[in-house]
Amino acid sequence: MTIRVAVTGAAGRMGSTVCQAVQEADGLELVARLDAGDTISTETLGGADVAVDFTVPTVTEANVHALIDAGVDVVVGTTGWNEESYGRVREHLARPEAAGRSVLIAPNFALSAVLSMRFAALAAPYFESVEVIELHHPNKVDAPSGTAVATAQGIAAARAAAGVAPSPDATESDPLGARGGVVDGVHVHAVRLRGLTAHEEVVLGNPGEQLTLRTDSFDRSSFMPGVVLAVREIGSREGLTIGLGPLINL
Repeated sequence: MTIRVAVTGAAGRMGSTVCQAVQEADGLELVARLDAGDTISTETLGGADVAVDFTVPTVTEANVHALIDAGVDVVVGTTGWNEESYGRVREHLARPEAAGRSVLIAPNFALSAVLSMRFAALAAPYFESVEVIELHHPNKVDAPSGTAVATAQGIAAARAAAGVAPSPDATESDPLGARGGVVDGVHVHAVRLRGLTAHEEVVLGNPGEQLTLRTDSFDRSSFMPGVVLAVREIGSREGLTIGLGPLINL
């Protein structure tokens, strides 16, 4: 059975790469390319079964709600989501008119990143200190990255479940914000540098030892196996799925 796919944000860097990946994948057919200014409707989606959204944080939630209303399952790679916006999608999917629809929102589709997030959560309870550093190209519009936020949240949850104390930090003055952002008690630092694509380090420390987990995506093609997997699997799920982990049994 062929899965018909529409892409929103199709003219962007990630969107155009997704279009190419869909066209090259067995069993998938690209039936619509939508971008800024295009209306999302049953007609413009060209009979799609699944829509993939790689747009920008300011419009992605509105796109998802419009796509649900148009009767398609949705795979989302745009970041900028939080618990409140997740909740609104869950509420929408619970409505009778959205019965059977599915949405998957993933902060990262690179398998190395998905595994690194899992490894970080497993390791975090065993170390006194942990911080996250994400590094991206300077055209990225949001900071910290969705991957870094998800990584920090997973680390914090694992440490809380294990009863681990917060990382020690004697900083009393930081007028320039050099200690970075804080996500659920975990410090997160963002680097924007020409020549980078998408990279993340999780640094964990104990007295006398350090563990560094690093994942590097050198090209947007690294995200495509995860996107294609999500497109193929989303129809077998129902409701909201967060992250690619559940699809690879993590």
